[in-house]
Amino acid sequence: MNRKGFILVALIVAVTCAILFLMQRPLICTCGRVEFWHGALDSGNSQHLADWYSLSHVIHGFLFYAAAHWLLQRQPMGLRLALAVGVEAAWEIVENSPFIVDRYRTATIALGYSGDSIVNSLSDIGMMTIGFLFAARAPAWLTVTLAIALELLALAVIRDNLTLNILMLTWPIDAVREWQAAL
Repeated sequence: MNRKGFILVALIVAVTCAILFLMQRPLICTCGRVEFWHGALDSGNSQHLADWYSLSHVIHGFLFYAAAHWLLQRQPMGLRLALAVGVEAAWEIVENSPFIVDRYRTATIALGYSGDSIVNSLSDIGMMTIGFLFAARAPAWLTVTLAIALELLALAVIRDNLTLNILMLTWPIDAVREWQAAL
C-alpha cells in the first residue's frame, strides 16, 4: 500500500461523512447508544457498528478487489483500494437517499428501514475495506468460498443476503418477500 492511497481513502471517508451529515443522517442510533453487534432485525438494524448486513459489505470488498485486479492491474494497490472505497462511499450516500430508503421499505422486507446512521455507514465502508484487503492477500478459492459461506450464513439466519438484496431492490418478487417475512 502506498501513502497516497491511504490519504485518498481518508479524504473520501471524510467527504462521505460530511455529505451524510448534510443529508441529516443521525450520527449514531437514535436510541442513544452504539453497539458493536446488533443481531436483531428491528429498528436498530443499520444503526450500529455491525449487523447481519455487514457481511454483504465484506463481500463488496471481495468483488471490488476482483474488479480492480482485473481492470487496474498496473495501478498501485493504494489507488485500487481508494477507488473501491469511493464506490462503496457513493453507495452509502445513494443508499441513504430518500428514493432508495423508500425503495427498501416498499420492495424488500425492510419495512421499517429509515436509512443508516453515519457510524453504520462508516463501518460499512470499513467492512468493505476488510473484504478488499482480505481478497488481496488470500487465494482466490478461499475468497470465493468465504463469500459463499457468508451469503449462506446470512440466508440461513435472516433470510436475506447480498444476492437477495440486489434481486429485491431491482426486481421484487412477491414469493421471495413472503418467504423472507415468514421468519
